[in-house]
Amino acid sequence: MSYPNLSALLEAIIYLAKEPVSIDSIHKALPDVDRDTIEGAITLLIEKYQMEIHGIEIREVADGLRFSTKPEHHEVLKKFLQSQHPPTRLSLAALETLAVIAYKQPVTVPEIQEIRGVQASGVIKTLLDKKLVAAGGRKEVLGRPILYKTTKEFLIHFGLKDIGELPSMEEFEELIRNEASAEESIQAELPLEEVQ
Repeated sequence: MSYPNLSALLEAIIYLAKEPVSIDSIHKALPDVDRDTIEGAITLLIEKYQMEIHGIEIREVADGLRFSTKPEHHEVLKKFLQSQHPPTRLSLAALETLAVIAYKQPVTVPEIQEIRGVQASGVIKTLLDKKLVAAGGRKEVLGRPILYKTTKEFLIHFGLKDIGELPSMEEFEELIRNEASAEESIQAELPLEEVQ
């Protein structure tokens, strides 16, 4: 079977997929189309959406393809989304714990606590509930503690192709410092707002 407008069909498949869709999945849906033809059409689609006239692009995320907004529009889009509904935020403790897991994975709770210097069990439960981390087996030591690792949801949430795209530890520490100072300024302003 031939598809007169393969490009439009591939665009619709990538748009419709709830998670990043792999070329293998697309090929399974279109078994009559040669894989090289699919890859060529996707390359052309990616190039098309890189043009300035488009506000979205097709990106490789977590071993698949998905539509994503372009970075140059993120500030305006962030303001737009904040006006729509409050963002779901991670606490500073959750961000720090998530960073330890992302950079040291697989890692156990005692190892996380040793690095952070504070209890991590409650934060781990929050990260598990949000599906940003998952159990990744057990460490072969006394007590066989659970090893934790980041998930595909983590990659999707942060728009990463793979763990190799994580910022450097220094950049991440700077992000945490900025987040902490923003939290402190918000907390410092709250009593003043309540008085007014």
